[in-house]
Order: sequence, then structure tokens, then C-alpha cells
Amino acid sequence: MKANMVQALNNALALELESNPNLVVLGEDVGIDGGVFRVTDGLQTKFGKNRVIDTPLAESAIIGTSIGMAAFGLNPVAEVQFSGFLYPGFDQLISHAARIRNRSRGRFSCPLTVRSPYGGGIKAPEHHSESMEALFIHTPGLKVVVPSNPTDAKGLLTSAMRDPDPVVFFEPLRVYRAFREEVPDEQYTIPLGQAKVTQQGNDLTLISWGSMFRTSMEAVQQIAENEKYSIEMIDLRTLSPIDWPTIHSSIQKTGRCVVVQEAPLTLGLASEIMARVMEKNFLHLKAPVQRVTGFDTIMPLYKLENYYLPNAERVKEAIRKAMAF
Repeated sequence: MKANMVQALNNALALELESNPNLVVLGEDVGIDGGVFRVTDGLQTKFGKNRVIDTPLAESAIIGTSIGMAAFGLNPVAEVQFSGFLYPGFDQLISHAARIRNRSRGRFSCPLTVRSPYGGGIKAPEHHSESMEALFIHTPGLKVVVPSNPTDAKGLLTSAMRDPDPVVFFEPLRVYRAFREEVPDEQYTIPLGQAKVTQQGNDLTLISWGSMFRTSMEAVQQIAENEKYSIEMIDLRTLSPIDWPTIHSSIQKTGRCVVVQEAPLTLGLASEIMARVMEKNFLHLKAPVQRVTGFDTIMPLYKLENYYLPNAERVKEAIRKAMAF
């Protein structure tokens, strides 16, 4: 089928609801309205109100209830309408969902998937547009996933729904309906923790995820018109656990690295990638690792949003800086 990310995610949910009688979908407006971005559109009509459940506007209750469901045999998929609304439920995630397996010494697990749209680019208010994935990556016991395209979104969500431990699944708003591509009709999985090398290269490694992968791809296409750099592109897909072997292998081949993230500069995932690349590959590096990020400010409102978000020009500047060192 030809599908955008919204349609691919909807299809993944429908197929898993069909094949797994223990799977339930819950969240504010996921049933009758089909979710704020219509990712769950039509699911309640097909599977009923006991499988696709409209909840009160109470993120702590949505996630807390889901943890109880998960610990006692169900496979809940909880939707939180925007990632900036996850904070009321963060206590449940960090204090309980992420710790159940360790706390119970394996007696209980928490097969919970928390879906949430995230990131800027659609001119929504700041709580609807920020990229705070580092908070969740920093929490031991949580897996964190961010797809960049419809095909990966379907396979990664299916894997998340089948994982025995909690997965926070961020869906980049700017990619939801940005393009369509051929997506397999059948069920399939993409392993969590496995990055994808989307383009081979020898001069520089370009690492990104979510909507920033498309920004990075745009930069590479533009720079190729004038400069003959051989750039290897890595789409992380899973941010926790990270596929470090793929990163290190690429750096050891190219000797240069640029990391692109939408999130603020300080203590973002790009910082951790830079640190580990330096630790493991220092003698292979031909230039300091460069990063292109958002800024250490609150996500601005509509008029200034495009000034905040990393763009192709900033990525090209970082590539040229690394190449010229």
C-alpha cells in the first residue's frame, strides 16, 4: 500500500489488535475521534470500546492505568496527545514502568507502549512542539524509538507493541503527512536497537533521527550538487538502546562525524554520541565531531519556529567545517 506515516501507524495498530486479543489502545480521544492526528481513526468502530478506550484528560492516570494493565497480562498502547503532555505521567514512567522488572526481580514486566507525537514544524504552541527525548533516554528501563518514515514506523511500532518492557514511541509531527511511500500490507517487525545505514560513504558520517533525518538528507542532496563529499548517513531509529556498533564502525571508516538533533543543545543525545565517539574512536578521527541542534530556549511560537529548527543550511555548514579541518 502507498501510505504516509499516519496511515502506516494506523495499519500497524489494526493488525496487532487483530492478532493479539490482549492488546488495548487507550488515551484521550483515541476512540470516537480517532486521536488528535487520526492515527487511531476507525479502530474503535472495528474493535469496540473495550479494546480502544477513550480516557479522561489525565496523563498520569492514562499511564498509571496502563502500567497496571501491563503488569497483569494485557498489552496496553497508551496515546498521549503531544510529548509536552507526558510530564504529568513522567512520575509513573520513571518511578514504576521503568523499574518493575528490576524491582520485582523479574516476577513482573511492563509490556507498555506509550505513543506520542513530538517535535516542531507544524506551528503549534511550545508544549506541542518540543523535543525532550533526552529525559526518557536518560531513564534506565525505558526504550525510546523515533521513526523517520512510514515503512520504519509500522515495523518499529509492531516491535514496540510486542516488547516485554516499556517503550516510549515518539512520532515526529513534521513527518506525519509529509510524504507517502510503499509500505508492506502484511505485519512485519524492525528490531529495536538497530540503526539503519541509509547511504554508504567514506568521508563523513552524518547521524540523525526523526524529522532531522529528512533535514539531513536534504542537506546531503544539496551539497552533492557542488561538493563531491562521500557521506555515510545513519538513521538511528532507536534512541535507547542505541546501536553503538553501527556508529563506531562508520566513524572508523570515515573519520569525521556530524550529529543532527532537533532538541536543545545542552545535554542532548548528540552530546552523548559525541562523547562516546571520542572515547572509542579518538585515533580514527580526522576532525572534531560537529553537532547541529536546537537552542537552549523554550520552543518559540509560530513566527520564530523556523529560526529555531535545524535546517539544511546549518547541516551543510557543519559538514563543510568537518571536511575543512
